[in-house]
Amino acid sequence: MKKQVIEIGGEAVGVVVPDEDRLKFMAVKYSVWDLDSQRFSSADEVRAAIRRLLNDPSASARAISPAAVAAA
Repeated sequence: MKKQVIEIGGEAVGVVVPDEDRLKFMAVKYSVWDLDSQRFSSADEVRAAIRRLLNDPSASARAISPAAVAAA
């Protein structure tokens, strides 16, 4: 695993960096700030969590579990 920029709609919204055996998301845009410092198993899982958050901004991003991301 290596660090990777995460883009949504052509705009960089954060980066993922290796953290033990997972990827830690570091937000650079306020719209995805609720996901900052969360750990994911893949960059695709991060993108799914971001899409879910942006589609329902009233939902608490802290409640986004890997199972919910997989269902998205």
